[in-house]
Amino acid sequence: MTLAKSYAYFTPEDYLEIERVSPIKHEYLQGQIVAMAGASKAHVIITGNLSALLVNHLRGTSCIAYATDMKVRLPTLNLFYYADLSVTCDERDRSSTQDFILHPKLVVEVLSDSTEAFDRGDKFSDYQSIVALEEYVLIHQKQILVERFQRKSDNLWVPTIYQTGDTVTFESIGFSCAIAQLYENLEQLSPRAHIELGK
Repeated sequence: MTLAKSYAYFTPEDYLEIERVSPIKHEYLQGQIVAMAGASKAHVIITGNLSALLVNHLRGTSCIAYATDMKVRLPTLNLFYYADLSVTCDERDRSSTQDFILHPKLVVEVLSDSTEAFDRGDKFSDYQSIVALEEYVLIHQKQILVERFQRKSDNLWVPTIYQTGDTVTFESIGFSCAIAQLYENLEQLSPRAHIELGK
């Protein structure tokens, strides 16, 4: 990813200092600080559902699940992203002095109209620079659809599609659940959401 050089440049240290006191979240793209848009109710519900499932699943293990407010640092590309959900099992990510992680095994993004192309394209490509990353997952908001990409080698990511009635599996952390659990409570938002989710 290459950005225009005409903007003010911030070091990663500048960014982290600004982000600690900022009332809104920003991502860091090679010296530029970019504000993040707010999330929809559907996005928040899906993220909350999966977060609760992952926390329960990982209890008593060496892995920790983080939702929305944890930055993932990609030092080789000079980037910081906020993943919707991430799981790390690496002891190096346990430092209480760092407000980011470096070694996630699993990254999950909940797609929106404004972010889907980026999450599916450049962001996925950037995440592949993380040696520890084993799975990248995209969850759709407007239909019951989950796409999982599993690393088989440095340049090979194998996709798996989950739809209504399927059991979603994240092999990197030995997790599985009915896909309906990810979309629980969405039908309460509005009649329109009811229709889009095929309920």
